[in-house]
Amino acid sequence: MYQQHFSEETHRNLLSHIPQSTGREVGDWLRALADGPSFLRFDEKVSWLRSEHDLSYGHAKAIAHEYDLRRAARNLR
Repeated sequence: MYQQHFSEETHRNLLSHIPQSTGREVGDWLRALADGPSFLRFDEKVSWLRSEHDLSYGHAKAIAHEYDLRRAARNLR
């Protein structure tokens, strides 16, 4: 699967619109992803968010990317 990479600015912009577009805060989506099935691959996370929660590709990708960024940051500590 081809993965288009968003710039940091585009990523932040997508995240800022998620609450208005979905009715849920980004933190809620990150918890849903953490509490959902255990996926190793990025595209599996995106697919699950899209199919299970009916999110757009852009929002699902932004949430999965933010999840991975925060998880990596925790692992560096």
